[in-house]
Amino acid sequence: MSLESLYIVLTAGFIAVSCGLVGAFLILRKMAMLGDAISHAVLPGIALAFLISGSRDNLIMLLGAALVGVLTTVLIELLHKKARLQEDASIGVTFTWLFAIGVILISAYTDNVDLDQECVLYGEIAYVPLDLWQLANGTNLGPRPLYVSAGLLLLIVLFVWRGYKGLTISTFNPDYATALGISTALWHFGFMGLVSVTTVVSFESVGAILVVALMVAPPATAYLLTGKLKKMLWLTVLFAFATAGGGYFLAVWLDGSIAGAMATAAGLYFALAFAYTRLQASSRNKPLKATAASPTHGA
Repeated sequence: MSLESLYIVLTAGFIAVSCGLVGAFLILRKMAMLGDAISHAVLPGIALAFLISGSRDNLIMLLGAALVGVLTTVLIELLHKKARLQEDASIGVTFTWLFAIGVILISAYTDNVDLDQECVLYGEIAYVPLDLWQLANGTNLGPRPLYVSAGLLLLIVLFVWRGYKGLTISTFNPDYATALGISTALWHFGFMGLVSVTTVVSFESVGAILVVALMVAPPATAYLLTGKLKKMLWLTVLFAFATAGGGYFLAVWLDGSIAGAMATAAGLYFALAFAYTRLQASSRNKPLKATAASPTHGA
């Protein structure tokens, strides 16, 4: 494997684990498509950041996207709690509305600028080795997305490790958490903010479509194989790295899109896990056949 290939696989692996860990709790909270909602809803934040600053600097765009991402989670929660909409309906209304505003802003005010919804939503992970981090003295430290994805992963691991108890109780039994004096609202919005940051930081490197696949498929695959949360998280990490590595080699073999191949690999792992669980279930429910040594009703 070349150094450039290693950069791509490591970046994808770090992002896959980050998305997978937050995705595990999203699945348990029945909010699996929140990542998809945020990845589309941040479009007006990116457009407004450009219109206000006049710059396409990555940090400014990221800040605008992150702010609108947090706003998205707040609006979803308000519609769910105050308007009494179901969670999925709140997500659908919020992200389509914000995404439409972003499309209008871009089409109306950025005609002469290379900024469109395609460049925002469909990142290309193959460009990771080209986005280098160079110091003022010219020292090349390697791909910037690799450092960003590693920093994101560190943030996610620290949050899950330090907040494991609060996350677990507020996810499975919010009423019990309230009785214990745990602020479920604080944990909810803190976690939603983390989901927003994870989504925005990740799709800058790999694109929103792959982020959604990585946030849902690896934890969903792990969910099929175990009923224990800790084991589910470890399996999610395993499938996340397998998705990054297996998807890259699939793309090389097919000479196709790396992001598409990684999403395909994630789907294949899920299909294999589903087939395995069905076989296990059928073998447990299969009636025992009578043998020569077995008593029968006619004996």
